[in-house]
Amino acid sequence: MENEELIKLCSDKAQKWLTPAYDAETQAEVKRLLENPDKTDLIEAFYKDLEFGTGGLRGIMGVGSNRMNIYTVGAATQGLSNYLNKCFAGKKDISVVVGHDCRNNSRLFAEISANIFSANGIKVYLFDDMRPTPEMSFAIRYLGCQSGIILTASHNPKEYNGYKAYWDDGAQVLAPHDKGIIDEVNKISSADEIKFQGNKELIQIIGKEIDEVYLQKVHSISIDPEVIKRQKDLKIVYTPIHGTGMMLIPDSLKLWGFENVHTVPEQMVKSGDFPTVVSPNPENAEALSMAIDLAKSIDADIVMASDPDADRVGMACKNSKGEWVLINGNQTCLIFLYYIIKNRIAMGKMKGNEFVVKTIVTTELIKAVADKNHIEMFDCYTGFKWIAREIRLNEGVKQYIGGGEESYGFLAEDFVRDKDAVSACSLLAEICAWAKDQGKTLYDMLMDIYVEYGYSKEFTINVVKPGKSGADEIKAMMENFRKNPPVEIGGSKVVLAKDYKTLKVTDGEGNVSDLDMPEPSNVLQYFTEDGTKISVRPSGTEPKIKFYMEVKGEMGCPKCYTSAEAAADEKIAAVRASLGI
Repeated sequence: MENEELIKLCSDKAQKWLTPAYDAETQAEVKRLLENPDKTDLIEAFYKDLEFGTGGLRGIMGVGSNRMNIYTVGAATQGLSNYLNKCFAGKKDISVVVGHDCRNNSRLFAEISANIFSANGIKVYLFDDMRPTPEMSFAIRYLGCQSGIILTASHNPKEYNGYKAYWDDGAQVLAPHDKGIIDEVNKISSADEIKFQGNKELIQIIGKEIDEVYLQKVHSISIDPEVIKRQKDLKIVYTPIHGTGMMLIPDSLKLWGFENVHTVPEQMVKSGDFPTVVSPNPENAEALSMAIDLAKSIDADIVMASDPDADRVGMACKNSKGEWVLINGNQTCLIFLYYIIKNRIAMGKMKGNEFVVKTIVTTELIKAVADKNHIEMFDCYTGFKWIAREIRLNEGVKQYIGGGEESYGFLAEDFVRDKDAVSACSLLAEICAWAKDQGKTLYDMLMDIYVEYGYSKEFTINVVKPGKSGADEIKAMMENFRKNPPVEIGGSKVVLAKDYKTLKVTDGEGNVSDLDMPEPSNVLQYFTEDGTKISVRPSGTEPKIKFYMEVKGEMGCPKCYTSAEAAADEKIAAVRASLGI
């Protein structure tokens, strides 16, 4: 599209925002964009509509159809309201939970959403202040609601906000409701169609009473309370990185019996500007630097951090040399499931119908732990809505005891249906107490797992290809992998290839069988003779293609870690050379 044509398209769209359906402040900002000789900001704000996808909305805040603002949020809520009234037609009391995080405008967007739901005859339970995403998921089930939303952009930079929609099981929406909601949202073509005038009688403020029930439920998943009593002085450093975790995680740790919890004071300040970090992402070492500094000064046992909506947990511990090291998402998931399985068995809590879940790109060591201990394991697509689906499908028949993904999300319970940093931080403290009770650290425990089950190293590479040409290039790369699948990777023969788009699996002899998955997904996986696993998938939200690598090795003793890691790095280099990345 020529630049002049694009400017005209954006100008025409912007003119529609200069009507009485939009408030004076919005109109003034739109006029400023239109009058500015530099049309860059106008184009960015209006060149497309912010898409309500299967994960809801996420975008930069500001005026315009491609921005998070009261009108794009309003259209999403009006569309969801219309869908709920269709889906539950005849039901006397349709109800929803509305929650939000610490971000700028999150409270405003939450209150506006509550007004719109109530204007459509839907009962609203609105949290009195910011709360973790998992508590909102819990509240949907606890209050018997049909849906819920949370205003959050998770760990995105401060310019962003987001809107996630949940169904009556407390999980993010899946088919057919995801497509049904999207269709209704897309039908909203003008702000005139959004019912902004709320019905106060249908809005109920909730808070502490839900916190108390939720925290008691979280405490019920403790496996070994006696070890906590023995190690109640475990020295814990926690940071919420300015987010919702501060509302519940210190209280949860106290309820579990931990008496020596230190928070990072500068980061216990609620702020959507995240002033002490470059990015509020617990995957990044920089986000944990203040917590690690505090840990060094008091000689702590463990550092834990939650992201702004407190659904993901990051952690750091001391290695065998006493140096503070980060535990990655794969290791986090592995440690949690190893502890849960091992100690539920030791405490006589297993009934024989338990299962765990991981995503297809998460470490295969989890399967080794599950298999050796005769626990059923399910693989699912990336995203916690798929883990929640496995819980729902097995409800009443099998007992879910834990599940997670490589992107730092873990869920230890089934009364929440999204990843949960509140329960994860509490359980992590118990795991550290259990290790310390044996004279070990979390790091020692990880080394023990590697010695018993084999060593693995996971490595992810993001190949960024911006623009339309980049999107075409990514598409061509995936097509090329399908037409010319690798026969060897890193010098090892490919013995299994899975194509989740065609839902077919091919073994080393060329035999083809079906993959049992709920729907197709544009993911390719290759497994080699030496245990290497490669997963390839284009990002659904960014202009990049992701390569997830897992290479295997052996560790004869805990002190063999350095040599195992060096061998793994060599293998990763060979894999990269094979794939040309």
